[in-house]
Amino acid sequence: MGDKKSGSSTLPGADIELQKEFEQQQLATICGYTQHMQQPEPSSLGVEGGARLLSRADWGARMPKSVEHFEGPAPYVIIHHSYMPAACFSTPDCMKSMRDMQDFHQLERGWNDIGYSFGIGGDGMIYTGRGFNVIGAHAPKYNDKSVGIVLIGDWRTELPPKQMLDAARNLIAFGVFKGYIDPAYKLLGHKQVRETECPGGRLFQEISTWPHFNNGIRFNATTEQPPQGQALPVVPKV
Repeated sequence: MGDKKSGSSTLPGADIELQKEFEQQQLATICGYTQHMQQPEPSSLGVEGGARLLSRADWGARMPKSVEHFEGPAPYVIIHHSYMPAACFSTPDCMKSMRDMQDFHQLERGWNDIGYSFGIGGDGMIYTGRGFNVIGAHAPKYNDKSVGIVLIGDWRTELPPKQMLDAARNLIAFGVFKGYIDPAYKLLGHKQVRETECPGGRLFQEISTWPHFNNGIRFNATTEQPPQGQALPVVPKV
C-alpha cells in the first residue's frame, strides 16, 4: 500500500499509527475538516447501526493535486455506482477498489483526486474520498454543490447488500447532523443529471424510496449543457 502514497509526506522512524495520524492532520488542514470524524450516537441520527468512516490514510490514498472548497451545507446528495471496480466484500478488497478508482481518475484522467466525495464498500464501511465541502468530479453542474457517494459495484440488476445501503443512509444522516448537508437536501441518482445508466436501475429504484428523493430533476440532453470552463466527465458512463 505504501507505493500508493508517493505524494504524501513521511515521518522517519515513525510507526504506522503515528504516520496515519500525521497524514490525517495534513488532510484536515488541506480539506478543512477532520477525516476521522467521531461517529455520533445512532439514535441521535435516527438510523440503525453505525458504519465506520475510514480516512484516506486508512485506504492508502495519495495526496490530492489540489483541493477546491465550496460553501456548505450541500443542497444535493448524488448517488453513483462504480460499475467497475466490481463489488467488494472485504475491507482489503474495498481499499484496493478505492485506490484503483483514484489511480484511474488521477493518473489516467488527470483529475485532482478521486472524483467522489465518499465511497461505500460491501464491507459496510464508508471511505473518505474528496470529503465534504470539496468540489468533486462526479456530476457536471453539481460538483460544487453536492456530496457524491459511490456504492462500489455494478448495481444495474442487483440490489446492494443491506450493510451498503445502511452505510449510505448513515453517512447522509451524519452529514446533515454535522451541518455539511442541508437538512432540506435533494437526493438524486447520477442519471438524473447526466446521460448515463449510473447508479444502475436496481439501485436507482431503491433510492427512489428514500427520504428527500427528488424525481422532479431529469436530465435532458437537448437542454443540459456542460458547465463553463473545464469539463469534468464521469467515467465510466454506466
